[in-house]
Amino acid sequence: MPKIDIATVPKYKSSGYPPPFDAPCAGRVRQRLGDAGGLTDFGINLMRLPPGNWSSQRHWHSHEDEFVYVLEGELTLIEDDGETILRAGDCAAFPKGSGNGHHMINRSGAMAVYLEIGSRQPADITTCSDIDMMSANADGRFVHKDGTPYSGPG
Repeated sequence: MPKIDIATVPKYKSSGYPPPFDAPCAGRVRQRLGDAGGLTDFGINLMRLPPGNWSSQRHWHSHEDEFVYVLEGELTLIEDDGETILRAGDCAAFPKGSGNGHHMINRSGAMAVYLEIGSRQPADITTCSDIDMMSANADGRFVHKDGTPYSGPG
């Protein structure tokens, strides 16, 4: 049956980033709805972001388009050109290869809930804008921008 029972989709509370870059995102909770539905061409995540938490490190994708749609709460979108408030019903699109790093911070006092949608391009490289870190979809490892691996988790 195509209907996904969201209550049965596993919840992942982590960022995957190596320390100390994991700390601002440690409270986010992701449910991989695309995986639960057997999708392979694109992913859809139901994200819950508690007050004070970041969605991710500020980043951009080389080969993946990304889209977010806010379901509940309020988020501050931070890009190269500044900040924009996103509220329930708002959405934002991030074209691949733009070089415009983005992430969202929940600066409100309430939980924010949003959908995160992206293509699953094997050649994609995620580059972090503000820190010395990147990751390839091919292996998912976080490395310095010169390609040397981080030691420890991540």
